[in-house]
Amino acid sequence: MRRGSKVRLVAALLAASACSAQRGAVPPELAAAGDKGDAIVVRAALERLIEEGRDTPEDRQYAYEAVQDAPNDTAAAAFARAAVTGRYIQSKGLRAAGIISDVEEDARKSRDLDPGFEEGAATRMLGTLYVTAPATLLKHGNSEDGIELLETLTDERPDVLENHLRLAEGYITLGDPDPACPHLRLCVQKKEELIADDQRLLDQLLLAAGPLSCDVAADASD
Repeated sequence: MRRGSKVRLVAALLAASACSAQRGAVPPELAAAGDKGDAIVVRAALERLIEEGRDTPEDRQYAYEAVQDAPNDTAAAAFARAAVTGRYIQSKGLRAAGIISDVEEDARKSRDLDPGFEEGAATRMLGTLYVTAPATLLKHGNSEDGIELLETLTDERPDVLENHLRLAEGYITLGDPDPACPHLRLCVQKKEELIADDQRLLDQLLLAAGPLSCDVAADASD
């Protein structure tokens, strides 16, 4: 065998070994989802791991890589890609700042295809993104746009508890926690209805808000 052929063979074996190691490092249900090349399936598998507190940064990276070539031609598929990319960014922080615009583009596509998908999930994601991400990393919105999106969505769908949570997050992120009071109060009163990840976010928001002009533990029926 020629030396060049040997080098190519070794490189191929090393690449296959690295791929196997990466696959073996993630839970089998996530690996199986990745094999399908379907962003919706990958998102569901990753979210289950997160909800159960079993996910790792490696899991999020694997999921992100698994959806890169997945179709995004439906509202569900586009949102799934945006959600998986967002989860990956959460684990990488500023090191993944360059792909924040990918979340924006997929979320915008999902909303354009079906604004009502999962009770306005794409609008909620865009609103949160515009509030929390630096405007220089985005193409179509800023914090003012984000608050407007979240306020409108909460007015239209006050029955969706996550809308209140994300709107409260928006106010607190912008350093204006008092308008978050009624939304925090409602979330505290119905905390058990939130998924575990959102319950953790609520706890973080209450700490970040500091002393408030309202009692968030008060009766939320008003």
